[in-house]
Amino acid sequence: MDSAPYLRFSDEENRARLVRVRAFMSDAGLDTLVVFGWSAMGRAVQADVHYLSTYLGMRDNYVVVSLHEAPTLFVQSFNHVPNATEVSHLADVRWGGTEYGNTIGAELKRLGSRSVGVVGMMPYQHYAAMQATAATSTFRDVTHDFRTMRVTKSAEELVWLQKGAAHTDAALRALEQALAPGVREYELAAAIEAAYLADGGLTTFYYLASTPMDDPDRCVPAQVLSSRRVAVGDVVSCEISISHGGYAGQGLRTFVVGAEPSAIITELHAVAEQVYRSVRDAIRPGATHEDVWAASDLIDDSGFTIRDGLVHGFAIGLLPPSLRTRSTTQIDDPWVFEEGQTLVIQPNVITLDETVGVQTGDLCVVTADGCASMHDYPLELVRV
Repeated sequence: MDSAPYLRFSDEENRARLVRVRAFMSDAGLDTLVVFGWSAMGRAVQADVHYLSTYLGMRDNYVVVSLHEAPTLFVQSFNHVPNATEVSHLADVRWGGTEYGNTIGAELKRLGSRSVGVVGMMPYQHYAAMQATAATSTFRDVTHDFRTMRVTKSAEELVWLQKGAAHTDAALRALEQALAPGVREYELAAAIEAAYLADGGLTTFYYLASTPMDDPDRCVPAQVLSSRRVAVGDVVSCEISISHGGYAGQGLRTFVVGAEPSAIITELHAVAEQVYRSVRDAIRPGATHEDVWAASDLIDDSGFTIRDGLVHGFAIGLLPPSLRTRSTTQIDDPWVFEEGQTLVIQPNVITLDETVGVQTGDLCVVTADGCASMHDYPLELVRV
């Protein structure tokens, strides 16, 4: 990979993926799969397309997989096709045409597709045109099941994720060094990105929020960095994901600036650290969502709650499961953990009035013996 112009997995890895996907299709009674991706969240919503094509493109892209013909990558922008052809490991790369849904529908008609699985949040206009063009096909949403399959990573994927975690750790260290009284939140972006861009890292996202410890007014990192100036006595929380070829780590940390942490920050972070370690210790092959609930009951018992999720599948993109605490669970999402699954454990412990909170957590991998972090940046509350 070092001598190649673009990152690619081995031929063996890509062949194994296609075998795995076709087995998934056969088990689901599908003869064709239409996989959609777009550029949201630092292109992480291209994850399903990337899994089948190694193309992490911009705009809307599709991969069509049949049981008997080689997969095809369809690229929305005509001027993106040359680069997509060079980047993707797929031999068949085409322009999606001016009417994308018609193009995909025509391909399904050519393939004689009868039972089609759809993966991804496809625009209504694309779906309506595809359905009208491929009128004899039936369509079924299999996004959740497809992404559940992707939660378990191969050995090659774990190598890429370890590199993504290292880029993320570098970004966290750079944020720690850049935090100083007077700097604006949005100015911190320059320091964060400089930590990994020259080493080939790719931004997935970085969220951040600062607030005075003695008069806090926010409990969770913000997705849009503000013009607020960091000040002595602030607490700063962040959520950062930087990738290697789309395979991102995720680090969640809390910093205090130029002062000792207040009593409430100390208490919140102590609970968050303990819950993180309890949840990580509880996760192992065969463990379930109920084990996560039991390990996180300390949050409620301490008189706190969460705003963010507690455990979610990750890398590449958001994946199942999506678990919260027992008291904040909004939908049933039963889950059994298996070796090779990659998850983010991220207790965002906050006060009940939601005026202040902390973030702590990491991307972890389920091993034969338990669950291990993929990061090396310290988990503790950081004093800068």
